[in-house]
Amino acid sequence: MTSILAIRVTTRSSNPGVGPWRNDAEGRLALEVRVTAAPTDGSANAAVIALLAKSIRISKSAITIVAGASSRQKRLSIDLEDAELERRLKALLPPSG
Repeated sequence: MTSILAIRVTTRSSNPGVGPWRNDAEGRLALEVRVTAAPTDGSANAAVIALLAKSIRISKSAITIVAGASSRQKRLSIDLEDAELERRLKALLPPSG
């Protein structure tokens, strides 16, 4: 089973990392992902996949960009059950409040 995760990517960040959750322009919730790579020749997409895979402890091949390959807003297919992805993200992100 796979899960779909909406993310918003910031490239050329001096502070790479994952989170927090943000609302996009249309009001949809997306996870913020910051990478140091520039958005050229797919290097930022590769950096996003590598960072997220390391953060949630899965292989890079278990993550696929299914929408938004050339956009800041992306949808990723992740080879984890929804509940397991949610558990790993909660462990990764600080509690909101």
